[in-house]
Amino acid sequence: MSERMKITYVRSAIGRHYKQKRTIAALGFTKLHQSRVVDWNDSLKGMTLKVIHLLDIEPVEVPSPKKKAAPKTKPQPKEKKKDE
Repeated sequence: MSERMKITYVRSAIGRHYKQKRTIAALGFTKLHQSRVVDWNDSLKGMTLKVIHLLDIEPVEVPSPKKKAAPKTKPQPKEKKKDE
């Protein structure tokens, strides 16, 4: 199962290079102090490394999937035997 991370946008991109502003937008942030929980993959690692000074990143525990019980079925009525 993939690892999950919580990314929070904490410092403004005002006065930063336009590529950093575009990276923040590509991560889905529009306002300060927004947070997103994302699957941690190589593309997100690269994007966050470009703007690491503007973000807080922390791991999130993913709950293990619970096994579902088998659905209960109604017992079938017994067939009545007819005397022959």
